[in-house]
Amino acid sequence: MAYTKNNKKKIPYYCNMISVSNLSKKYDSVEALKGISFNIKQGEFFGLLGPNGAGKTTTISIMSTILEPSGGTINIAGFDLKKDPTECKKNIGVVPQEIALYNDLSAYDNLMFWGSLYDVPTTELKLRIDETLKLFGLSERKNDKVKTYSGGMKRRINIASALLHKPKILFMDEPTVGIDPQSRNLIFEVLEKLHKEGMTIVYTTHYMEEAERFCDRIGIIDNGEIIAQGTLEELKSLSKIQETIVVSFTNLTDTLYEQISKEWKNIKRIEDSIQFFSSDIKSDLSVIILKCNQAGLAITHIDIQKVNLETIFLSLTGKQLRD
Repeated sequence: MAYTKNNKKKIPYYCNMISVSNLSKKYDSVEALKGISFNIKQGEFFGLLGPNGAGKTTTISIMSTILEPSGGTINIAGFDLKKDPTECKKNIGVVPQEIALYNDLSAYDNLMFWGSLYDVPTTELKLRIDETLKLFGLSERKNDKVKTYSGGMKRRINIASALLHKPKILFMDEPTVGIDPQSRNLIFEVLEKLHKEGMTIVYTTHYMEEAERFCDRIGIIDNGEIIAQGTLEELKSLSKIQETIVVSFTNLTDTLYEQISKEWKNIKRIEDSIQFFSSDIKSDLSVIILKCNQAGLAITHIDIQKVNLETIFLSLTGKQLRD
């Protein structure tokens, strides 16, 4: 257990910073959320993934006090969201999908406005704004109106405005949509820094590589329900997907396929190729090549398909993330 300088205990990593229990949301007859439950530990980077309309933004909006739930309970940093919404708001920063900035104000004035809403003292706020602008590589453009900024620069200021009151929790709803590579890389650097410093981050994205890169754990939501959650390895085990070696041939016939299928049970033919399902590619690959050569099959191409978040998601939901 770590201690602060005044000897007060810090919240240990294993404590839940967010607890969601049986959360539901209805719009007339439509159930957007159907009683979902999950916990997020202090300092954890938690990804919430799902196809369009699955309930991600609704969940984020409720946790960040923007929407009222129809049922269930949420605890944020030790406070009940229903009983103590003001205390919850003090502990969270929110980065919405839509850019929430005033185009006719400069970046600096935008940050002054948003920071003042959190009652940060003016002297302290000015220091934090300068630090944040430097962090996002925008110090030289701080006095330019936001309407002159690129989409990626606006995204950076949008994130910066959510950090000025130094929240314990940061909600980020698809923060890298449609931005340039430079801005994306800067945002990634900031996320890594915040995560390393112990901030709890809840992140939605349509980019699987982002979730794989950053998330300690992932919750997969579909049709308003959490259908799976865990680390990448836990989701891999849950989906029961095996890694695949796809071997293509010039002379694959029904007879040769039948011969190989006697040697290797867990296979599937696709036209002139065979999929070999493997639990250990490193040891299986050489055996597969040997068996194919012994059968007289002429190999033209070998493709190794490892299990990743994309294949796991497709297996669990039957959909692509962007469906």
